Amino acid sequence: MDTEFLRMTRQLERLRPHEIRAELAQHSTLWLPLGTIEWHCEHLPVGLDALTAHGLCLRAAEIAGGLVMPPLYFGTGGGHGAYPWTIMMQDGTEIEAMLTRTAERLQAMQVARLIIFSGHFADEQLALIDDFEKHWNASGQLPRVTATAVNRCTDVGVPPDHAGAFETLLLHAIAPETVDLSQLASVAEAPDTLERYDPESPIWGVFGADPRGVDLSQSEALCAHMAHWLAQMAL
Repeated sequence: MDTEFLRMTRQLERLRPHEIRAELAQHSTLWLPLGTIEWHCEHLPVGLDALTAHGLCLRAAEIAGGLVMPPLYFGTGGGHGAYPWTIMMQDGTEIEAMLTRTAERLQAMQVARLIIFSGHFADEQLALIDDFEKHWNASGQLPRVTATAVNRCTDVGVPPDHAGAFETLLLHAIAPETVDLSQLASVAEAPDTLERYDPESPIWGVFGADPRGVDLSQSEALCAHMAHWLAQMAL
């Protein structure tokens, strides 16, 4: 096996079959990141939820083993469905079908563990992944499913949010080139005095701590802590 290449990537889609077999013989775990295409204000990319989920899964797989599937950029629920550049499913029907088919194919390939990790954590999305875990595992079939989400790491010191300090820091650690705080007017120029549902708000669609005051030097520590927390799901 080309072990040098495996050290470079755990992305399933970039590996050849013999490389996949070799890693899964050691750690029979696949990680499946979930996200959305969704408005995250002007300073963050619309794919943030899946980008952070994928990045954290890759870091967790480096710690605990296994391979990471490409993220699914589909989610449901939350209050941003009508915002620009947002594509949200009306309910979880289609997403559940993709999860079911994925688990069925992994069962046929004798994969022992599937860890579903959602960067989108609207109530409807959380209910979807929790119900899928419960019902699939009740069948007694492999792979054994564990489902969780980015907001369930509760001891990070920065409350989970939408496009605020938390998500800005997390994505900055994973893909710093995608974060551009200069796209936001300064607090002095445009104070946070309007309802954030108002398109005139300087941080329209942000729900959580104002990202304009964030200390980006904290980003790596936050990401590392969350990666170790997530890795425990596979141990």
